[in-house]
Parts: sequence; C-alpha cells; structure tokens
Amino acid sequence: MSKEPYKSGLIKKSPYIAKREILGEIVAILDIIIDERGMKLIDPMSRALAKNSICEIAITDEEDASPGKVVNHVGYIGFMEVKNGGVAVVGDEVYISDRLIGVIAGFDTTHAPNHITLLLKADEVSTGGKLNLKIGNSVKILMS
Repeated sequence: MSKEPYKSGLIKKSPYIAKREILGEIVAILDIIIDERGMKLIDPMSRALAKNSICEIAITDEEDASPGKVVNHVGYIGFMEVKNGGVAVVGDEVYISDRLIGVIAGFDTTHAPNHITLLLKADEVSTGGKLNLKIGNSVKILMS
C-alpha cells in the first residue's frame, strides 16, 4: 500500500490553486447536538463529492478540529444532495442559502460507503433546526 501523503507529512499545505464550486441542495434537516461524539476526522484534507451523492453536514466549535483529530462537540445540520460535483478541501467555505455556515475542518467516514460527513468549524455549534433550514435550501462549497 502507498504511503498516505497527508499523514506522512509529504503535503503540508493545500496544493489546490483553483477549483470549481460545489453546488447542492438540502434533502434532510437534523436537529441534534452531541457533546461526546468522538468523531475521528480522516487524515486527507480533501474528498471528491460526486454529482448526485448525499453528504451529511455537521458543525463544531472546537478550534483545533482538523484532519486526524478527534472532535466531541458536534451539531448536526442535515444532508445535502450534490448537484454539481467537485473536490471539497479543508478550509473551503460552506454556505446554505447564501449564509456562511462555517469552513470545512475535515471529513468523517464512519458511515461510508453510505455517506461521508463534512465537518465544519464555526464560532458556535448549531443544528439545521436552529438555523431554520428548509428542504431544498441551496448549498455552496467555495474555495476560500
């Protein structure tokens, strides 16, 4: 098996200089916060999001949340269907209905291959219910 370039330190910063935005739509809304989640973020700093795939969106306020870390304080936003696929990268900004929700801190694959979770970092943990999301709200993932 090949050496994992992120974990081994071969790649120290994002190699991405340009990429298209990822567009999606909220298909399910969640309303739960877990204080002791123990979510282990994978080491890679990017994931391809295929058109028509479903991804979960969650959020944390833990400042050190990043690839390879374990995150406990997690709020669940909802699930999005990818309408315009692309590559999501740690640090990308995630907007729902043109409102900045947070930046990608990392990815969780606990439920793969069913779905991956995009874990966002923000000043405050929230939920889809607290954000008053609606089915069909637009999602945009933009390079920061």
